Amino acid sequence: MLKNYQPNFKFIINKPVFYSSIFLIVFSLVLCLLFQESLDAWFNSTKLLITANLGWFLILTVNFILGFCLYLAFGKFGRIRLGGEDATPEFSNISWFAMLFSAGMGIGIMFFSIAEPVSHFAQPPRPAGSAPELAIQAMEFTALHWGLHAWAIYAVVGLALAFFSFNKKLPLSFRSLFYPFLGERIHGWWGHSIDILSVIATLFGLSTSLGLGVQQMNAGLNFLFGWGMSTTLQSFIIVIVTSIATISVVSGLDKGVKLLSQGNMIMAFALMLLVFAFGPSIYLLKSFIQNTGSYLADFIEISTWNDSYRQSGWQNSWTVFYWAWWIAWSPFVGSFIAKISKGRTVKEFILGVLIAPAIITLLWMTVFGGTALHFILEGDHTLIDAVNTDISTALFVFLQKIPFTPILSGLAVLLVAFFFITSSDSGSLVIDNITSGNASYTPPLQRVFWAFTQAIVAIVLLWGGGLEALQTAVIIAGLPFAVIILLMCYSLKKGLQEELNKHKKKLRSKQEKSYRDTISDLMSEQK
Repeated sequence: MLKNYQPNFKFIINKPVFYSSIFLIVFSLVLCLLFQESLDAWFNSTKLLITANLGWFLILTVNFILGFCLYLAFGKFGRIRLGGEDATPEFSNISWFAMLFSAGMGIGIMFFSIAEPVSHFAQPPRPAGSAPELAIQAMEFTALHWGLHAWAIYAVVGLALAFFSFNKKLPLSFRSLFYPFLGERIHGWWGHSIDILSVIATLFGLSTSLGLGVQQMNAGLNFLFGWGMSTTLQSFIIVIVTSIATISVVSGLDKGVKLLSQGNMIMAFALMLLVFAFGPSIYLLKSFIQNTGSYLADFIEISTWNDSYRQSGWQNSWTVFYWAWWIAWSPFVGSFIAKISKGRTVKEFILGVLIAPAIITLLWMTVFGGTALHFILEGDHTLIDAVNTDISTALFVFLQKIPFTPILSGLAVLLVAFFFITSSDSGSLVIDNITSGNASYTPPLQRVFWAFTQAIVAIVLLWGGGLEALQTAVIIAGLPFAVIILLMCYSLKKGLQEELNKHKKKLRSKQEKSYRDTISDLMSEQK
């Protein structure tokens, strides 16, 4: 670890990680700017090359991660407490869940809640015989992409970071996860390389979310005020919202991120309840139960489906992209979850991260996506046209069909902005932590620097190729990190076994001491 430094303006950095990360980021952005004309073709070919040849690996990896999480939760390691036996949670369950939800999904559920079910209905992953069957399948695959698998990735990464940090007293950094493999070499170039890859994956994963969010904000402002859709306006919005986000960045975790996360949850539930109340409420109650049942009933089949016989290419654009996106986001979300989870047992941590957010996300997708499918089944196909024309406008075309459209649209734009801010500031804290060598103090300007770095990357990717560029950047960043997560799982299991052995040894020592004390007391009484 680096020594803490007191002045407010001098950066506190781990030089190899900080400068190498900056070099790779600048190099990538320069390539985007210099070869902008040929970039679209390169993004398309690269995305196709990776997804067509290695999509199966990502699908296998994510299924393994979910199984590993369940093994940890319900196996012999479930009672191990993060931070030691006497540790207590720092945040209440409500605050904890709010921060989990805001950091883990945020902008994504706003962008895809209408667009994804409608897209799966119009262009189904597998042939279906009737419109109702298409709707059921659309919601099943939406639940697959946003349900247990996504949160399992976050859970295993967050658990590993929390365990090695709180229980093994190592830095809250990805290099620490490989201490059982590398030993003291984690403080050298092996560790630096792991942290650099973490920074790159986190930055491009975050930039993708910010890019999606700003496209949707632009669409909302266009519907509300007729501002038009343009990359220039989107770039301006990114700069403005990032500037606002720096206030929360400077405030830190306890104040800025916590309060924003709670505000996000309140606004999100308000929007969801309004859509539920003004929409087909009884239909949605039935749909939520049926969607949950269908998802669980076909869980193994759809989670292992590889499109190997039909080879339509659908899965490469959706499932493979999502798995790469969640993996690319995992350093950021995992680090953030680890920071707020000290004092919880392994079982509490995994089930809390897996189940509660997955249920809330499925409920959200049912209310928004289910209502959209209801309109389509009733014969209104305008949402299909909107998704085919510009996916970022889908939410606001949908809200035009609900009473009090201006109010709901304004609330939606505000919610996207707040999710944007939460992702930006929490991501800045995480990247700053990695590049500073886990310093306990860094100047606010350093975190602001990373907030604007995310913004610049998002802007360049938008100019360089739009949504296609954002998706390709995530897949490129997520693929190598999937290998790191698999190695991390073995390392975590080894570390938990050592912790369990230590607890057993400590318990035996207590029992032996109690036995000796009892014998001593009996002998004293006899004398």
